[in-house]
Amino acid sequence: MEDQLGNIITLAQPPRRIISLVPSQTELLFDLGLQREIVGITKFCIHPADKVKLVTQIGGTKNFDLNLIKSLKPDLIIGNKEENYEQGIKALQNDFPVWMSDIFTLEDALDMIRKVGQLLNRAPEADTIATNISNSFSQLTTLGPPQPTAAYLIWRKPFMAAAKDTFIDNILQKAGFTNVFNHLSRYPEINPTQLHSANPDFIFLSSEPYPFTQKHIAELQEICPFSKILLVDGELFSWYGSRLVKSAAYFLELRQRVSKFFIS
Repeated sequence: MEDQLGNIITLAQPPRRIISLVPSQTELLFDLGLQREIVGITKFCIHPADKVKLVTQIGGTKNFDLNLIKSLKPDLIIGNKEENYEQGIKALQNDFPVWMSDIFTLEDALDMIRKVGQLLNRAPEADTIATNISNSFSQLTTLGPPQPTAAYLIWRKPFMAAAKDTFIDNILQKAGFTNVFNHLSRYPEINPTQLHSANPDFIFLSSEPYPFTQKHIAELQEICPFSKILLVDGELFSWYGSRLVKSAAYFLELRQRVSKFFIS
C-alpha cells in the first residue's frame, strides 16, 4: 500500500508488532483495537492514558532510540513527515516497513485514518471513525461575515505561531477563524511588534507544545490590549487522529464563548 509520501509499503501479512512514532496516530491505533499489536511508542504518546503506560517507550518523536526499536523487532512502523526526523526515518527504512503520513488538512487526516485502517485490516473501524469526524465537522457553520481573526501561538520566548501550510491553520479555518499570520510560512517567530500590528480579535494560547497557562494572558494583553486572549486545548487543534472526533464539539463551544465577546 502507498503511504502519504508516495512510498509503497508491502506487508506479507497483517502486522503483529507495530511501533508508532506519533502521539495522535498512537491513539488511533488503540481506537482501532490494536492494543495487542502495539509494541513501541514515544514518550509523548499520552492517550489512552491507561493503555500507553503498558507499552515500551522508544524515545521522542525526533530522537528515538534506533537500537531499542530494532530490539523490539517491529513488522511495521508508523510515522509522520513533520513530527519525525528524516535521518531517523531513513535509518529505520533500511530495516523495516515504515508507513508515513503527511498531514496539512482535515481531508489529509481523514485519508490517513482510512489508509491506516486498510493497512492494518481494520478498514470498517477506521471508516466509522473517519465518517464520524467528517459528520461532526459538517455541523460547523461560519461565524461571519466577517470571520473573527485569530493568532494561534504555540511557543513563548520567542513567540511562535501556526501559519499557512499547517494542519492547525486548516483547522482554524474549519472552526470559523481567519489566521492573521496565514501570509507567513509554517511556524514563524513572531515579535511583539508584529503581534501588536496584526491586532487579532483573538489570541489563542495553545496547551502544547508550549504549556501556556493563565499567567501568560497578562503578558499578551499588554502587547495586544484590544484582543481577547483565550487558553485553548492544543490537542483538539493539532492532533490529526481519532481525537478529531472530539474537536468539532469543542469548536462549537469555543464559538459560543467568542460570540459573547462580540455581543458585549
